[in-house]
Amino acid sequence: MIRRDPFADPAPLIKKVYAYVAYRIGDGAEAEDVTSTTFERALRYRASFDPNRGDPLAWLFGIARRCVSEALVERSLTGGELPEQENPGDMAGEALHRLELRDAMEQLEVRERELLALRYGADLSTRQIAELLDATPNAIDVALHRARQRLRTVLEGGALPPVEPLTPLKRRPGRKRVRLRTSR
Repeated sequence: MIRRDPFADPAPLIKKVYAYVAYRIGDGAEAEDVTSTTFERALRYRASFDPNRGDPLAWLFGIARRCVSEALVERSLTGGELPEQENPGDMAGEALHRLELRDAMEQLEVRERELLALRYGADLSTRQIAELLDATPNAIDVALHRARQRLRTVLEGGALPPVEPLTPLKRRPGRKRVRLRTSR
């Protein structure tokens, strides 16, 4: 049986993975390092890619999610701050908006941040996120809606209501349940 090479067209994969990583940890050298680590691991384990279990992008995002988690843990252990960003056309208003958004995102639960990063940082469709997380597209739509509502509440200066107990995302029939971490 001939196996499809997951890296047959790497350029769009690199862009999407970097966008996701940058959305989670900020643009710059650290995002580039995490993206490189993601592709290094993917290349090392490319033989384990099974096209019957999903597309290459979902497989790469699984690796990228672990790499981002490791980078965030390392950052918290070393007391690292978010990296300074070098933007020649950086305007004060845009910088303030990014800081407000970053602070608001930090107040959300890990699951909410992850969903928003996959949807808007990596520009994945609801269907792709559902496949990646082994959930139904409807469950992802509902979770994204709630995450956006909570983000809007924080950005408008409101207090977040207490978080409902974590319920696992509704999974597709016949699939193994994947549970996102609940720690911040």
